[in-house]
Amino acid sequence: MMEIVNMKMLSNDQLTQAAQMLTDELPLGWATFDNAMEELDELGLLKNNSVGRNFRPTENDEDSIFLAAVENGEVLGWCGILSQYNGNVYEIHPLVVRGDQQRRGIGGKLMDAITIAAREKGALTLMLGADDEAEDGETSFANVDLYDNLPKQMTEFNPGTHQSAFYLRHGFKVVGVMPDANGKGKPDIMMAKALKEQNGPCPFMLPTFRREIAKQFPGI
Repeated sequence: MMEIVNMKMLSNDQLTQAAQMLTDELPLGWATFDNAMEELDELGLLKNNSVGRNFRPTENDEDSIFLAAVENGEVLGWCGILSQYNGNVYEIHPLVVRGDQQRRGIGGKLMDAITIAAREKGALTLMLGADDEAEDGETSFANVDLYDNLPKQMTEFNPGTHQSAFYLRHGFKVVGVMPDANGKGKPDIMMAKALKEQNGPCPFMLPTFRREIAKQFPGI
C-alpha cells in the first residue's frame, strides 16, 4: 500500500532513491547524481553532510515541508514546498515521480497532500516556476517573441508535452513568464493557484499523512 510520508522519516537509502529520481526524470535540472545529492543537501534533507557541503539552514527551513510517496520501502515520487513572501506564498520545489510509476496518480496524490500542507501553514497561494528548456521547446512560449502581445499569448497558452499541463489540470494558472530565462527562446513559466479554505475534512488527508504532519509539525 502506498503511503505519503514526511521525508525526514526516510532512510539514507531512500533519500538516495529520491536523488536518483531527480537525475533520471529531470536531467536538465540535475544532470548528475552528485548534482541531485547536493540539492537534497541544500534542502536540508540529508541526515549527514555526506557530499561534503556546509549546509546552513535558512530562515525558511522550518517552514519547508517535503513529502514522499512510499510503497514497499521504495520511494515512488516526492515533492516539497518552500515558504516565500513571509509565508503568504509557498513554492513547489520539486515535484517528481519515478518514470516507471507515472500515470498511477502518484503525482496527483502528492499534489493533494502538499496543497493541504501549504494551506495548514496559512499560505494564500501555491506557486511554481516551470522551465521550458528542451532543445526544441514544448510549450507555445518556446522560441517565440514573448514581448509581442504577451497578454494574448498567455490567453492562448498551449502546454504541449510540458509539465505545465499537469499543473493546469490541478487548478494552476499561468500568471507570468520570464523570457529567455534558460537561454534564447527558453522561458521560465510562472504558475500559481489560490488556496481556498477547506470546508470540513479533506478527502485527501490520508491518515498516515495526518499522523506525520501532527508529529513533525505540531504547530500547524
